[in-house]
Amino acid sequence: MLLWTDRGRRAVVALFAVVVFVLLVAPLLVVLVASLARSWNGVLPSSLTGAHLQEALDAENLASLSTSIQTALIAGLAAVVVGAWAALATDRLPRRLRATSDALFHLPLAVPSVVLGFGMLVAFSRQPILLNGTKWIVIAVQTMLVLAFAYSTVSAALQRLDRHLLDVAASLGARPARVLTRVTLPLLLPSITAAAALAVALCMGELGATIMVYPASWRTMPVSIFALSDRGDVFGASADTLLLLVATGLLLLGIGRIRVGQRRT
Repeated sequence: MLLWTDRGRRAVVALFAVVVFVLLVAPLLVVLVASLARSWNGVLPSSLTGAHLQEALDAENLASLSTSIQTALIAGLAAVVVGAWAALATDRLPRRLRATSDALFHLPLAVPSVVLGFGMLVAFSRQPILLNGTKWIVIAVQTMLVLAFAYSTVSAALQRLDRHLLDVAASLGARPARVLTRVTLPLLLPSITAAAALAVALCMGELGATIMVYPASWRTMPVSIFALSDRGDVFGASADTLLLLVATGLLLLGIGRIRVGQRRT
């Protein structure tokens, strides 16, 4: 819908700002305040304390945070590698076959994450592939959950790619492998990096499938947050959530630095 008047545009911007504040900013502010609250029986907390943040930095929570970071990085990298390779492999397929491959790669999004986690738990609880009770089943589940996003991001970038550049490189005598490494992949690097950032962010907050398969020795931070909230420790869960948000933000900033370096080179 086009808005031709300044009043209409201001009204839409104001409405958008209210929706963003209510749905995004306000919950984050509540989490921040709750992580510092000693008790909260009214509209505002009666007193503040840093004890919950200190507890969030104990060895057990830091181990859960480290587990989340390792899982997100490994699963995100695996999803980007497989998703980018699949997007490149299916790019020149006939339309019907490509539609079939798109549907297959988006299949994990069509089912609840709990269903996917339970299915992988049943499938990999016996030989010949025994992953149950190991960290690899958690990494495998999260890889499957974010694979569709990596595939879609790279596939969409391929659709916008200027094919003439590839044809020119091939006409100059470059072999397909050289065209891929020297032309196609450098042009796709921004999209691949964006896919990596999205995959890492999603893995850092994944709970539904992870809680179905995780072993006690590989507990991620979202699982720890859920356990605290399930016991009624809202303040402790808020402090852990704040720690998870900071860690995720730092990871995304690091990936953003990689993108900046790519643009400069």
